[in-house]
Amino acid sequence: MANSEYLVQVEHLKEYFSVRSGFGKSIPLKAVDDVSFSIRPGETLGLVGESGCGKTTVGRTLLQLYKPTGGRITFDGDVLYDSGEQYDENGRLKVDANGKPVLGKKVSVNMLPYRKQMQMVFQDPYSSLNPRMTVEDIIGEPLDVHKLCKNSKERRDRVMELMELVGLNAEHAMRYPHEFSGGQRQRIGIARALAVNPKFIVCDEPVSALDVSIQAQVVNMFEDLQEKLGVAYLFIAHDLLVVHHISDRIAVMYLGKMMELADSDELNDNPIHPYTQSLLSAVPIPDPETARNSKRIVLEGDVPSPLHMPSGCPFRTRCRYATEQCAQEMPPLKDRGNGHYVACWNK
Repeated sequence: MANSEYLVQVEHLKEYFSVRSGFGKSIPLKAVDDVSFSIRPGETLGLVGESGCGKTTVGRTLLQLYKPTGGRITFDGDVLYDSGEQYDENGRLKVDANGKPVLGKKVSVNMLPYRKQMQMVFQDPYSSLNPRMTVEDIIGEPLDVHKLCKNSKERRDRVMELMELVGLNAEHAMRYPHEFSGGQRQRIGIARALAVNPKFIVCDEPVSALDVSIQAQVVNMFEDLQEKLGVAYLFIAHDLLVVHHISDRIAVMYLGKMMELADSDELNDNPIHPYTQSLLSAVPIPDPETARNSKRIVLEGDVPSPLHMPSGCPFRTRCRYATEQCAQEMPPLKDRGNGHYVACWNK
């Protein structure tokens, strides 16, 4: 059931890609496998994990830029996608006597009316803008698609308002993307996303391609815009310092699975999952004395291939606490108190 407390609800989301393995056969690459989370109006949920863990795929699947393989997506009380899969109270998929999933009613809606309310800021500001369009046309294109302006004057006024909102000058309107720095291009992308007054924005590593000094400016701008407009963010990144700064809650992913989810400060001060502990131990500490006394938790082994996932918990091959139970079954994401969810049998 949809919960009115939340703007976005994602339940048991799956995104599998078919990869050819030769001789006309293919095997599934499980980029996102059974991921669940919720986001309240005006809240920022940070999504972290190393490269290739499925963070970006979660964001794109949530907006249905990729068609979901399974799960349920609810936005503002409306079900946007439901594969019809049934789950028990422990989060296990219900199957019949033949081992096939028990399916209910499938739901898949036309996303165009929802595009006004759900937008995305892409990772690479160099490739996400059309090089043949001026800044005014890039920002104005969503206004044209959704027919939000009555005439060209109203459109131009709205574009100028958006440019001012993200810190661009009116004289930039007739320039092309190649004439701007990375930080300015990202501001253009943000203005384009804000053009339709969305309630929710997926920010896909929006500062990873920028210089450190520019990163701070863009992150602060995201916070200011949230304060002014009340927009909710799914903030995808691998820089834990940036995510801790901007997020209300943080979710940690590893190989397509959700490992831990908690309030930002709680996760930073009291990480429970071994993978989260390792990630946080690698964050640079500016104070030399504290840095000398801190202990780095180095993970052994390599990240398994998503095409040949280990049985049970995908992290068990690199975990110092792994037991036989970890090899048999993936642990459920359980609440350890105060909304601190962890998927681990031994912590």
